[in-house]
Amino acid sequence: MKKNRWKKGIALFLSITAIFTGSMIPVQASEYWPQAPETASPCVMVMEMNTGAVLYEKNVDEVHYPASITKIMTTLIAIEKGKMDDIVTFSADAVYKNEGDTSHISRDLEEKMTLEQCLYGVMLESANECAYAVAEHIGGGDVSKFVDMMNEKAKELGCTNTHFNNTNGLPDEQHYTSTRDMLLIARAAYENEEFRKITGTKVYVIPPTNKHEDETTLHNHHNMLYPFRTAKYIYDGCTGGKTGYTVAANSTLVTYAERDGMSLVCVVMNAQAPAHFEDTVNLFNYCFDNFQIFSVKDNEKAYTKDKIQDTGILNTDQSFAGLDKNGGIILPKTASFEDAKVEVKEKGESKNSAGRLEYTYAGHAVGGADIMVTKAEPEKFPFDNTKEAGKKGEKTAYVKGNTIVMLVIIVLVCAALALIGRYVSDNSFVIKTKVDRKRNKPDPRYTIIRNSKKKWRRK
Repeated sequence: MKKNRWKKGIALFLSITAIFTGSMIPVQASEYWPQAPETASPCVMVMEMNTGAVLYEKNVDEVHYPASITKIMTTLIAIEKGKMDDIVTFSADAVYKNEGDTSHISRDLEEKMTLEQCLYGVMLESANECAYAVAEHIGGGDVSKFVDMMNEKAKELGCTNTHFNNTNGLPDEQHYTSTRDMLLIARAAYENEEFRKITGTKVYVIPPTNKHEDETTLHNHHNMLYPFRTAKYIYDGCTGGKTGYTVAANSTLVTYAERDGMSLVCVVMNAQAPAHFEDTVNLFNYCFDNFQIFSVKDNEKAYTKDKIQDTGILNTDQSFAGLDKNGGIILPKTASFEDAKVEVKEKGESKNSAGRLEYTYAGHAVGGADIMVTKAEPEKFPFDNTKEAGKKGEKTAYVKGNTIVMLVIIVLVCAALALIGRYVSDNSFVIKTKVDRKRNKPDPRYTIIRNSKKKWRRK
């Protein structure tokens, strides 16, 4: 009986010990991705622009009318193709053929403004006549040429569901895009310093022109940056964006925000106001509250030069310079840099890269960094001016005549110097003796007297 009690006591003790010590056993935490808020807008996407990490997406490939967020592309093309001090003249088509009761700043026929002033009108007041006049100016009087530039740029940026047919976003069945494509365009525009300055301006004043004696004051219509109609949505960290609305497109919105080293862009399409502002604010709060950015260069310890060399990315003709200092990854604040999984890619994003480290976490692509190489080249030999021969893999050397002459002269001089050195070395004693004799040569007068004495004795 006592024995059974003893066994039960031991069992009870072990059970209690297991309960209190079980929590001390290390357990591998699963990858955690924060739960995003619900959005009323049907098509939304948020990206961290430094890393390219998508933090939220919803129906991003659906095709919709963009309305006036089209003008982001219009402004980007104008900045890239024109000069800010160019003089733009407003034609009759620009003044009279652009619909929209509120999307204009009442420019007159033959009015002259700089391209810079026009672009502030486009981005802040969404002025349709300014967008048209800019397109005419850049397109050499032909707006369709400017529209072609817009479509070419969209293709270059990787857009697959986009076709532009005008510069202002007025309804057109041949004028459409998707949330994903619009985000690619918005991100590319934000990389341009002039664009960032324009989109982040709250108030701009156009001085008197040849048609207007008074100044024209422009106000940014984006309520998260400037209280154009309401201060309700003013957002700390908002750096610009563009609003859009037509009956066909509903409300569209592009917004930029920066905080804690992160740069976010949010695109909303086909929304019912004020959901486009509310959803953007909520998503920005979600991103800034739950995520943080890491520098790959400062945190990556595993992939050293030797490790990268082992992957075969760097060949013997390339000199490793390091990881791109601008490379970064975005992770939940509950995760550390080491929690992300890394993969080496053979193609980087920059021209001077030999490859790229790309990271994932919880099934999400979270960014990366290019593997940079130096531009230094080994010094070329005179025979290094080779040309490809007829057959693949064969090379033929073409050596210039003056190169051959110089080489022959150098060889002959070197040979002559070598022979002279050899002769001096072999006859050093004889040469030294002759030199010494010349130094100790007797006085000529003594020689004459001596010879004279010899002759006298013989007599």
